[in-house]
Amino acid sequence: MKLNIALLAGDGIGPEVIDQAVKVSDAVAAKYGHEINWTPALTGAAAIDAVGEPYPDETHEVCATADAVLFGAIGHPRFDNDPSAKVRPEQGLLKMRQKLGLFANVRPTFTFPSLIDKSPLKRERIEGTDLIILRELTGGVYFGERGRKDDSNTAFDTMTYQRFEIQRLAKKGFEMAMKRGKKLCCVDKANVLESSRLWRETVQAMEKDYPEVEVSYEFVDAVAMRLIQWPKGYDVIITANLFGDILTDEASVISGSMGLMPSSSLGSDVSLYEPIHGSYPQATGKDIANPLATILSAAMLFEDKNLTEEAQAIRDVVNKSLAEGIVTEDLAEGGKAYKTSEVGDWLAKNI
Repeated sequence: MKLNIALLAGDGIGPEVIDQAVKVSDAVAAKYGHEINWTPALTGAAAIDAVGEPYPDETHEVCATADAVLFGAIGHPRFDNDPSAKVRPEQGLLKMRQKLGLFANVRPTFTFPSLIDKSPLKRERIEGTDLIILRELTGGVYFGERGRKDDSNTAFDTMTYQRFEIQRLAKKGFEMAMKRGKKLCCVDKANVLESSRLWRETVQAMEKDYPEVEVSYEFVDAVAMRLIQWPKGYDVIITANLFGDILTDEASVISGSMGLMPSSSLGSDVSLYEPIHGSYPQATGKDIANPLATILSAAMLFEDKNLTEEAQAIRDVVNKSLAEGIVTEDLAEGGKAYKTSEVGDWLAKNI
């Protein structure tokens, strides 16, 4: 197979972890007889510095015509510390999601056998956890009407959803549940929010089309608690943009490190694959960042292209590296800490 992949390294540690995902992907391609053409493009603070825009038209063209997008990280402290900044790196990510129609963020949460005891949660609570949170990505409060009034002493952000936005995400959720444990949980705040009541009634109306799926409805505050108490009770979770943003970061600690969790953002034409962590500016250029989340995101890319053996080869070698202690400093715990590039080299060699 020939794959044309847009390569958006982004900011901070993005270029370093992306380099390792490219190494491993190229090793898989060589082993299984595929060809990957990588096309780099600018986004985030790097793009602002170069052209003044966090998601330039040129970058969008590269992404829109690719088979998939592999993305690193976005963000820079000089923007975080400047509330008056008119252009921000994160605006590029929101614009990219909107222009590419990336409406469904898929975030798996699972445990690694060799890292169970590195989690802040007890082994008996998390062992065997295998869930997916499906977060709506192009609607809700992040894209609703916002502004200031009363001489800027009052600020407002509006959570707005249209029924079709909920339906297309829920459809993905039902389809995923059918391929997994046939359990779907719709997470909302329907006791307070009108937008959540629309979520609930829309999903309830779709239940008849998937009679084999057991559907539950839970409030987001309760799920925030149960994810820590009983993560094994969930299979597929669907939820709104803001709730999903918070819950997925909470769920990421189950595995023991945010540097381990991959994700994808699905659209009708092109999909994007990225680690769930941020740009980690303190580690930029130090060759210490954990590249495994980005590498496992590449595995999700192969999986979605029906290259299941190739995807499993990546997952297997990642598990092997963890079991043998070929890890970066966040997982070393007194043992030898390997450099980001050394982990990538080891994985590529072992592929």
